[in-house]
Amino acid sequence: MKEDLNLRLTKNLNNNIEVVDSITLEKKSIKILPLFSTTILNTNRPFGWGNYGLKNGNGIQTLLSPGIFFKLNFLEIQFRPEFMLSQNKAFNGYSDSLSGTSALSRFRYWNFGDNPEWFPSEFNRLAHLGQSYISFSIGKAHLGFSTQNIWWGPGQFSGLIFSNNARGIPHLFLGTKSPANIGIGFLEASLLFGKAKDSGIAPTQNQRLNSLYFQPFSGDWRYINGLSLTYSPKFLKNFSVGFNRVFQRYSKDTPRTFSGILPVFEVFQKEKLFQNGNSVIYDQQAQDQIVSVFFRFKSAKGKFEIYSEFGKHDHNFNWREFILNPEHTRAYILGFQKLFQLPNPGKFIQVRAEIVQQQESVNRYIRYPLLGVTNTSWLTHYQVRGFSNFGESMGPGVGIGANTQILEASIVHGYSKLGVILKRIENHQDFYYQIKQEVPNQFPWLDFSTGVLADFKWNKFNISSSTEFVKATNYQWYGSKKATLDFQGGNRLFTVSANLNLVYSF
Repeated sequence: MKEDLNLRLTKNLNNNIEVVDSITLEKKSIKILPLFSTTILNTNRPFGWGNYGLKNGNGIQTLLSPGIFFKLNFLEIQFRPEFMLSQNKAFNGYSDSLSGTSALSRFRYWNFGDNPEWFPSEFNRLAHLGQSYISFSIGKAHLGFSTQNIWWGPGQFSGLIFSNNARGIPHLFLGTKSPANIGIGFLEASLLFGKAKDSGIAPTQNQRLNSLYFQPFSGDWRYINGLSLTYSPKFLKNFSVGFNRVFQRYSKDTPRTFSGILPVFEVFQKEKLFQNGNSVIYDQQAQDQIVSVFFRFKSAKGKFEIYSEFGKHDHNFNWREFILNPEHTRAYILGFQKLFQLPNPGKFIQVRAEIVQQQESVNRYIRYPLLGVTNTSWLTHYQVRGFSNFGESMGPGVGIGANTQILEASIVHGYSKLGVILKRIENHQDFYYQIKQEVPNQFPWLDFSTGVLADFKWNKFNISSSTEFVKATNYQWYGSKKATLDFQGGNRLFTVSANLNLVYSF
């Protein structure tokens, strides 16, 4: 199946598929990697996600990533740093004209995560190791150290747990380099030990609100332990199922024991962790668990792919409770892509779509009668803050508690692509429904985006571009005059968001 160019560029960046200027001996090679660059323009507010830690802020942002690859027998070294420059202008963000009740509700999610709406000037110029790694390979197995982005799951536009939305975390890894034949099929496995950091930034541009409601970060780093397994049955070709599990914990709370270093092997049922008939002692360990299962089916003959991923962000009491109450703390992704052959050889119509649902289910109103006491949004936690790195979600980048629906249709021919993309984003639905009782006539903040996509190859350049026209309704939850005093006047905002990716092969 022919892949979308954006996916190919991502794979080239992370997995060295495309290499040039190679000096190759029998078991030794030195390769200069293509020069990768991405530039983002947002006219009056942040918009977009999935750019390797490059902030999708207001104004112009640019990332540049050169690289070199070296291999000697079982040793591989890739050095691909990232250099980022951001204009990151201030914009009209969360307002202090809302009531104290609304502000307290909004900061509750900010204090359980790390997703500031704006980054100060010290984040405007950054340089880090980016997509670099060193590994040792023996057959299908490899181990090493990396700062590359991790992508787990089948998603095309987002990953529930790990994606390319934030700066990659430094991590040790052990697993399979390629699918390993285990007789009954093929297995891919990855075990990682990583280090994530909080941004240390107050969430809003309003210092008065920050001083009243924000709980500062401790300054400690977070230990990440993750396990990912993907199995492709021998008797079901083109079908795969997978499992992902991640724990995170602040360093000061992480014991140097087997269970502290490898919590991914902990039991799933909460009842088995009880002591004296309750989980108080276990909860005091202050650790956060995220787990997901997924499937993917590809048909080369039918030229289509369907997939889904279902995630949970809390232990279930036991398996019975999981079966009866699967929607508690869940999030999911559902998507497909399909190619339709055109009369010209090698030319197709490509249709892609994806739904990302992070909003908590109504189950939370029943499970937590006193809403707002203990429950949190996807990838946030009352003890370990967010599953993020330097202020950006390591999973879906659309925003905390947000849902999105994406539909794309394009004509593709080799590296060339021309198409349109439609997006609908429901911003932070968990916050919206938490204050719904206060403003019963208020409508949610929605973004509607229509974009034009154009990808092509020119000389030694692979070029991928998008220009999106975004209309926000009830921006920052300002609704119609029918609502309460907090939400006077409908607030609409029009934004242009453009993205240009360049890959230059030497």
